[in-house]
Amino acid sequence: MTRKTRADAAGNHEHIVATAREAFAAEGVDLPMREIARRAGLGIATLYRHFPTRTDLIGAALAGHVAACRADMRAAQAEPDAWVALSGVIRRFAEHQIRSPGLNEALLGSHAAGDAFRDDRRAHAAALEQLVARAHRQRVLRPETSLADVRVVLMAISSLRPLQATRRPEAIRTLLDLLLAGLHSPDHRTVTAAGRGPRR
Repeated sequence: MTRKTRADAAGNHEHIVATAREAFAAEGVDLPMREIARRAGLGIATLYRHFPTRTDLIGAALAGHVAACRADMRAAQAEPDAWVALSGVIRRFAEHQIRSPGLNEALLGSHAAGDAFRDDRRAHAAALEQLVARAHRQRVLRPETSLADVRVVLMAISSLRPLQATRRPEAIRTLLDLLLAGLHSPDHRTVTAAGRGPRR
């Protein structure tokens, strides 16, 4: 294999993954492989050379998505303000439900491709627990709020994921504003999903 052939193959691989990630994010992981190949401008045989199974392709698409979530959590852990950190994680979680419902369904549901990211999910859960504990230490979270309550907040947001794309953003962001207001200690000014004060 020549250097140019290797470069072309690597370029095709990255292009397929990027195309699949965008398509799966918006339309779900049941989108036909042939449709992915068509959108990538490649033959179906080329796609299968790179990804012999649908699960392989979904896993590759999920890898970038999980890496973005991992980076979000690292940024939150480095943020000294506990409310900014915790609310930011919840806010970015909501944005992922808006922009990438198909990938989130595969990652958080029972799809086989999500199994490869179990360690990431465990690490994310442990980091969330630390953020909640820090928010209590800084007294920016309502005293009666538990880690389980915060997880219920995330579940509530993800429950709106199946809404039509035209309705999903406004519904999730409205719910997010309400949930963040409920979590924030009354001793501190509530911050909404857009980083503003309460809407009048």
